[in-house]
Amino acid sequence: MSATNYHVAVVGATGAVGSKILNILEERQFPIASLKLLSSKRSAGKKIIFRGKEYTVEEAVPESFEGVQIAFFSAGGSVSKNLVPEAVKRGAIVVDNTSAFRMDPDTPLVIPEVNEEDLRHHKGIISNPNCSTIQMLVALEPIRRKFGLKRVIVSTYQAVSGAGLTAIEELKQQTKDILEGKEVTPEILPVASDKKHYQIAFNAIPQIDLFQDNGYTFEEMKMINETKKIFHMPELEVAATCVRIPVITGHSESVYIETEKGGATVEEIRQLLRDFPGVTVVDDPEQQLYPLATECVDKSDVFVGRIRRDLNRDNGYHLWVVSDNLIKGAAFNTVQIAESLIKLGLI
Repeated sequence: MSATNYHVAVVGATGAVGSKILNILEERQFPIASLKLLSSKRSAGKKIIFRGKEYTVEEAVPESFEGVQIAFFSAGGSVSKNLVPEAVKRGAIVVDNTSAFRMDPDTPLVIPEVNEEDLRHHKGIISNPNCSTIQMLVALEPIRRKFGLKRVIVSTYQAVSGAGLTAIEELKQQTKDILEGKEVTPEILPVASDKKHYQIAFNAIPQIDLFQDNGYTFEEMKMINETKKIFHMPELEVAATCVRIPVITGHSESVYIETEKGGATVEEIRQLLRDFPGVTVVDDPEQQLYPLATECVDKSDVFVGRIRRDLNRDNGYHLWVVSDNLIKGAAFNTVQIAESLIKLGLI
């Protein structure tokens, strides 16, 4: 990939996304000269094996970033707000996987298959979009390029791994307790709610993150605002409903779009998607073939199926979009951004 090796730090190295970032850096032979694994004080001291070598996780403090060229952040928004500026001040380029800087006008929000050129305008920070936004826009970009885009309406069915390792354990424990006839005491979900915590096992919770004054949740507003920013289409009509379901890994989305140009056949849409990097089309209704969350786990592609024209609008189309929220929705896209920085000569 590169003749140069880089001094790299991973913040949140012991978390669900941080551990995936390390796996992907190893799998893709990312050019690393030195590696720092950073975390909260609570996780400092843990041992992690990377490329056959044992590393000790250190507490992330401002001085941790001395000499670091690329820093991957995935330790929560508050950590990013505190430490990302410190990393940049010390010369690092930061790829941040939180929402802390996504809507900052000076911070590119990047999906390499969609808007890689936006990286040329970074000022030390690049934001990784929300997981549910990433998979939707990878699926929509080839259609947008060919036929334009007027409206997007999405309903998501999001896995609990998007809420972290504790949410995964909660789902497992609740499921076991219910099957054994025990009483369930919800503790974690919905994320960031300080009022109620609902059972997630055998349930569907139409709330991810806190409600805003307009009746949409923060997760829904992320999808709406991020889509407009990444596409450079502030007037695009976007609406979202985000639901947490009892699946461990793999976000699924029902996406309805209206294109600017009507008349495209379903087969034309399928072919556009087949030809687009990072997309796998699974769409054969006669054989009951369509994307499933269970079949996207640990895969980097976005899977698209159930492609059909709307019954009432010539420019309306429905798609079913599935992806591993920890891979393409987080860790893989994060590493891809760094690879793009190298490819474009920006680091």
